[in-house]
Amino acid sequence: MIHNITLIPGDGIGPEVIRAARRCIEATGVKVTWDVVAAGQDAIDKYGDILPKNVLESIKKNKVALKGPIITPIGEGFRSVNVAIRQALDLYACVRPAKSYPGVKSPYKDIDLVIIRENSEDLYAGIEFEEGKTETKELISKLEELAHKKIRQDSGISIKPISKYASERIVKFAFEYAVKYNRKKVTVVHKANIMKFTDGIFLKTAREVAKDYTHKIIFEEAIVDNMAMQLVQKPRNYDVLVLPNLYGDIISDLCAGLVGGLGVAPGANIGDDMAVFEAVHGAAPKYKGMNKVNPTAMILSGVLMLRYIKEDKAADKLEEAVKKVLAEGRSVTYDLKPYCDDPTSVGTQEMADAIIKNLK
Repeated sequence: MIHNITLIPGDGIGPEVIRAARRCIEATGVKVTWDVVAAGQDAIDKYGDILPKNVLESIKKNKVALKGPIITPIGEGFRSVNVAIRQALDLYACVRPAKSYPGVKSPYKDIDLVIIRENSEDLYAGIEFEEGKTETKELISKLEELAHKKIRQDSGISIKPISKYASERIVKFAFEYAVKYNRKKVTVVHKANIMKFTDGIFLKTAREVAKDYTHKIIFEEAIVDNMAMQLVQKPRNYDVLVLPNLYGDIISDLCAGLVGGLGVAPGANIGDDMAVFEAVHGAAPKYKGMNKVNPTAMILSGVLMLRYIKEDKAADKLEEAVKKVLAEGRSVTYDLKPYCDDPTSVGTQEMADAIIKNLK
């Protein structure tokens, strides 16, 4: 069977790690026809549009995409292309495994967590009002009238919508994921003790959904700040975590830190009938073109993609090859060496070569 898959190289180091992942995926023997499209800075340079229509059209047609990191400006400029793709295609479930691999530097061992983040709502919905604008002042006045609380006039305002609908489908997704992959427990993470009418909906809905699964899966609740502490102290007490959008983003980075960092953190954004796979890390433009960065997260995202398209044997084969190279510690990039200035470290493509060699 030939799989038609959209390929988005991305910005900065994106094209390099995508090339490494593509080579590894092809080396498994899975037959893929790649539809290469541009988004991000490359698309602005070529087409004057950061997210051209043909990108979304390609994903809608192929139903699966592998995407490199895309730069998101901080505090100014365009909003995240990553968020725009997720919202445009209703990729409501962000799946971010955090798994220990021998050979990767970390004070922890035997971590195997899966973070499932709601992707469509919360503060990432993009409903913001800029400080000083007429509509912002009008909103502040209306909010003061409705809530009977004072808001500083020089405030910017963000709206945090959390619905029963979106909460229900992400919690169901988390439980179904747990059942499919033989996980034992789902923990819903929230701040409902303070945000009673937003996180409160998320928690209340999770409790209702959990009733249909408690004969199969253990269900528990955790407040997000306590969850951060518990993950540092007792990470092996947890299994699958399901969270609203913002907390999911933050906690998934914390969990990546438990297993060695973003260089080994894969990700998937999944909807009802399509999915986009991407590493959790950013575009790191200062390393662009240097053939230096760790491709593991992107390759492991390819593993997740192979499982999604039901190429499980190839996925297992590729993950095992990655594990062998990491455990051996010879043909790995500088960040995976005991010391970053180790002269025996290899480049991005050379690490991919070693992984491909271990596929055979």
